[in-house]
Amino acid sequence: MTTIPDLTRAFARIGILSFGGPAAQIALMHRELVEEKQWVTEEEYLSALSFCMLLPGPEAMQLATWIGWRKHGTLGGLIAGGLFVLPGAAVVLALSMIYAAWGAIPLVAALFTGVQAAVLAVVIEALLRVSKRALKSRAQWIIAALAFIALFCFAAPFPAVILAAGLWGFFTATPNAIATPTPAPWAQSVRAAAIWGAVWLIPLALTLLFAPPILGDIALFFSKLALLTFGGAYAVLTWMAQEVVQQKHWLTLPQMIDGLGLAETTPGPLILVTAFVGYLAAVKHSVAMGLAGALITLWMTFAPCFLWIFAGAPWIARLTHAPRLSQALKSITAAVVGVIANLSLWFATHVIFATVTPLAYGPLHLLAPDLASLKLLPTALALLAAYLLLRRHLPLPLVLALCAATSAAVAAF
Repeated sequence: MTTIPDLTRAFARIGILSFGGPAAQIALMHRELVEEKQWVTEEEYLSALSFCMLLPGPEAMQLATWIGWRKHGTLGGLIAGGLFVLPGAAVVLALSMIYAAWGAIPLVAALFTGVQAAVLAVVIEALLRVSKRALKSRAQWIIAALAFIALFCFAAPFPAVILAAGLWGFFTATPNAIATPTPAPWAQSVRAAAIWGAVWLIPLALTLLFAPPILGDIALFFSKLALLTFGGAYAVLTWMAQEVVQQKHWLTLPQMIDGLGLAETTPGPLILVTAFVGYLAAVKHSVAMGLAGALITLWMTFAPCFLWIFAGAPWIARLTHAPRLSQALKSITAAVVGVIANLSLWFATHVIFATVTPLAYGPLHLLAPDLASLKLLPTALALLAAYLLLRRHLPLPLVLALCAATSAAVAAF
């Protein structure tokens, strides 16, 4: 029996260690909660992950919320989702304040360079394990490969890839299979939607009516953004950066780039870069306004995530027992392997090369790393982390600390 203290300790640890974006965070939760603690089965984990991929918002945070909900209802979901976000949010907010006051800190950048290199080993390990478990037929391998090619080589829209996989599974399912009857949880979903819709929208209305205009603008912009982040932060960051730099003039382009780098190297979802944007947009008025801007941004970004999960999670069991929907979910799960492979390669390329140039030849979009810009230290640290994790089986926090300390020591000298 998993207790509330057990859940709290587990997700506090995950929240602190969740570096590296969605691929690494999904890998970390798989390692900690499926393989080691066995709180959910492999099938449950992959089905829930596929479901979360369909939702707007950060899929890893929503998956954490679902696991908490699965173990201890709404309270468990709040604990798991909150602890997944709060450590990273605190770090991002603290570094945003330092950045606004004094600019970028080289020592912090060096520490996180080591962390990124170690996380790369975790991502590759998880990709191999998830692939082995999720891809059990030739069709699933083909779906995963096509999803990867569509995303990495042709920059296909993420929702289109997932939708295509789901439709293929739905229409190729065995028509004569008998569905296992499961109750439709309408009352539970409607109640959750009403409660969490109010939690999200009432503060939005109050901010628009009574707060200074800049805070109202921030609240409205990030509420809209919460509805558009299908496929996680990677799918929407380009649009967000263009809006806040070119249209709203809240940040300069160099500040936006620094914010993205900061979010890449801190724990928690990459979408936490919104807290950096909210702080810098409002801090021009005062530090207190900056803090208010960051907190409003976090609320408008993550309150909808609880709404989607608490209203939608009760349907996952029903989806997995309906033959056509179950097959659609399995096809989406196979496509998710391709998604993780795409994110993993993108992450690895940017960790070990200093210069990566996007190339476009008609519909073909590729990343071209400059081989001469290979970063020796992150590459060596990634290999060291792989050896320590996969061969020596050292604890992940120790490996992260060793890589971060080594990177900082080299930078100091």
